Amino acid sequence: MKNLYYSLSAMLIISCGSALVTEERTPMAEAVYVGYDDLIYRENIAQLFPEYNSDLNIDIDIWNKVTSLSNIELIGQMTQIDLGVIADGDVCELTDPQTLVYSKQQQAFEEYKVGSVLNVGCGSGTISLERWRDIQTSIQESSRKFNPIGYDVIFGIEAIHGVNYTKGAVLFPQQIGQAATWNPELVKKAANITALEIRMSGINWNFSPVLDLGRQPLWSRFFETYGEDVFLAKQMTKAAIKGYQNLGKDSMVAACMKHFLGYSNPLSGKDRTPAWIDKRTLREYYLPTFETAIKNGAKTIMINSGEINGTPVHVNEDILTNLLRRELHFNGVAVTDWEDIYKLHTTHKVAPTIKDAVKMAILAGIDMSMTPNDYEYNEALLKLVEEGEISRERLYISVYRILKLKKNLGLHNNGWYYTEGNVGEIERIEVSYNTACEGITLLKNESDILPLKSISETIYLMGNAADSMDLLNGAWTHTWQGQNGNGYRTPNKFTIFEGIKLWNKNTQLINQIYKPSLDANTLIYCLGETPATEVPGNINDLNAVIPDFDLNFIKEWKKNSGKVILVLCLARPRIITELVELSDAVIHAYLPGDEGGRAISDVIYGEVNPSGKLPFTYPKYSGDIVHYDRKYTENNDVSFGTGAYSPLFDFGHGLSYSKFKYDSLIITNINKELYTQNLNFHVKVSNISTVKGKEVVQLYYSDLYADITPSVKRLCGFKKVELLPGESKIIEINVSYDDLTYVDKQLEKQPISGDVIFSIANQEVKVQL
Repeated sequence: MKNLYYSLSAMLIISCGSALVTEERTPMAEAVYVGYDDLIYRENIAQLFPEYNSDLNIDIDIWNKVTSLSNIELIGQMTQIDLGVIADGDVCELTDPQTLVYSKQQQAFEEYKVGSVLNVGCGSGTISLERWRDIQTSIQESSRKFNPIGYDVIFGIEAIHGVNYTKGAVLFPQQIGQAATWNPELVKKAANITALEIRMSGINWNFSPVLDLGRQPLWSRFFETYGEDVFLAKQMTKAAIKGYQNLGKDSMVAACMKHFLGYSNPLSGKDRTPAWIDKRTLREYYLPTFETAIKNGAKTIMINSGEINGTPVHVNEDILTNLLRRELHFNGVAVTDWEDIYKLHTTHKVAPTIKDAVKMAILAGIDMSMTPNDYEYNEALLKLVEEGEISRERLYISVYRILKLKKNLGLHNNGWYYTEGNVGEIERIEVSYNTACEGITLLKNESDILPLKSISETIYLMGNAADSMDLLNGAWTHTWQGQNGNGYRTPNKFTIFEGIKLWNKNTQLINQIYKPSLDANTLIYCLGETPATEVPGNINDLNAVIPDFDLNFIKEWKKNSGKVILVLCLARPRIITELVELSDAVIHAYLPGDEGGRAISDVIYGEVNPSGKLPFTYPKYSGDIVHYDRKYTENNDVSFGTGAYSPLFDFGHGLSYSKFKYDSLIITNINKELYTQNLNFHVKVSNISTVKGKEVVQLYYSDLYADITPSVKRLCGFKKVELLPGESKIIEINVSYDDLTYVDKQLEKQPISGDVIFSIANQEVKVQL
């Protein structure tokens, strides 16, 4: 065998007092080894797993079940099909509403013993809560009838920003908007509400969160990330995993961290195209969020569809086994993305046949194939096992992980159920609203034009996002691409235009048919991006698409002394430099979800004081993509006439209607020998305005000299605080030494040392570490 840990030794052919299986079900002889007690038996089995460490506790009941399964049953558990395979109609052209077909279910569960299903059916849209419960009940009943192994089907869903495929469910801001809150507690609440409403839909597995770092602004899934910074993304990761998994059995789902590893940084910016990332950079920037998720108990992981340095990740044993299992000790389920085993043959061209592709992926470390539209994978894997190319023992490892996941979720002994209740309850909606409000970022506010003072003067709205729910939500909303929602829109939700009109009845939309006189006062221009994700979201130009009519009108408006408020609802930082220069105020709402229209209008009229901060560096030019944690050489040298680092808006930037002052930064507890302790920072923050507001206190460090060129600065702590007018608080931020490290040339994590400057706003303190 290629991997020694997949070979069972003879002394492990035991079953703790009972025979394993006989004949067709296993090549093992029936045996009971009486010289080992239960503890040693468990330990010996645990050593078969590449993720083995002292914490790996083997469940003997699951292990015995696994070794009793037939080849077809084992392979079935390693298979995930799309709902369309068992529904009426062609796979991607289902009848509406989705209707399951008895004969197709029988084929899936009796002939192929399939153990997992996903999504709403290729090309289909949102389903009612009642319909979801009917579908899930039918699937479980069919599986129990045709494949009675004692474990239910595990159903996976892309609930990316709320349960976007269940009608009436709460839809939150997309991840980039959640990151802009700089409030992990809100992220945790959003994840828990999502988990609860997933369970109400009868589903137990969510393909979320995205833990890829957003450092390639061209990438179509930038909006699905927590931004460009490692530390900020780690805090949001921890919150999301806890929210999905740790808050009670009726509101717990299996989280799926994705996409392991390096998926978000394709060189071309196009989805699923090659990434060229050296090993040190991979560990420094792209690994920490996954490591954080694993430490916080993430149960499943989805693999990067692309390739790194010429090797598709789905066949990269160094990443899938050596790094993920042996080093990080991840003991959960590794699932492919859509058709990715087949694509090793059809797209990546590393496998001459589908059968070769299956062999390569399974031996590299894949547990479950999101096949998802046929059974060719099952047929190929069965042949590989029968021909001895892949051992049954290799299948045991993956199926043990899968059945352990099911047992943890209550999907054994006919344990599946859906959580009672209704989606979209008021108190949950308010969490979405608060998240949208706290993420909205005020980037510019000349002469304090915002908030608007008058609710009687005529306000004009213009732009593609002014009256569109699609552009507030983005992709993964009612349909995969989020366009038109198959005609469905969540009831009682407001576009920006509708939200402003709640404040001011004298609000009108401008378009090429209706063009007002230029003597009005305030124009709100709302710029969005057509919803799209993955390959359909690929772009060739980072410049924002602004119609000539719109831009010319805005220029004429400004010439006539009109005020312009720019509202951005963008999935990535499109270049808007000229538009910003024409605007008196700029608000970035990201993709704020169903409550976005209400939240934006409340910010504009001062009901909400904005407190969001950019979770990425906003570039001024499409050819000048430099991140805030740049190297010193990226500052540029003014002696060469290239100018200094100057983004349009810096990482962490965000204004408020309040004014804050910082004083007296001090540091205590500097003892590098005691790594169990934290560095403690205290700073005085004062609200010197007459407006109550929230401020994000951001702590950065600058390692002045290192053997690996250091960043100009790196985030190492933050805290969001609320201050009344005139109020001052001493804010404490604790920093773990683990967050003051870098990856050296030997790929080892090392603590920073020597002279280090810590800074909060205009306050600095220099220390020797």
